[in-house]
Amino acid sequence: MTTVISQLFRLNHRKEKGGKILNKQDYRLAHAYCSNNKPELEKDEICGCFYCKQIFSPLEIDDWIVEDTRIDYRGTALCPYFGIDSVIGASSGFPITKEFLEAMHRTWFG
Repeated sequence: MTTVISQLFRLNHRKEKGGKILNKQDYRLAHAYCSNNKPELEKDEICGCFYCKQIFSPLEIDDWIVEDTRIDYRGTALCPYFGIDSVIGASSGFPITKEFLEAMHRTWFG
């Protein structure tokens, strides 16, 4: 019975993207948008951190990682609340909602 309830809970808490139900692979793909994201975030109106699950304006971001590496050469946002590189913006095409950020957190931080 517990297994059936937990399966129903998981099914009911997946969110849609463009009419498609998101799955673990989608959350893995979404992770690509948390690095090298400065140019996109500078154009976004909203973003969120999937570590602390806060939703905020990209204008609140003060710190960026900019290094001569493949994943940071364009600038990677650091969360203004926790200083971690887990910020994803609306231009990613993924929903910037508490539910999405919670699912991302579960996927990447357990």
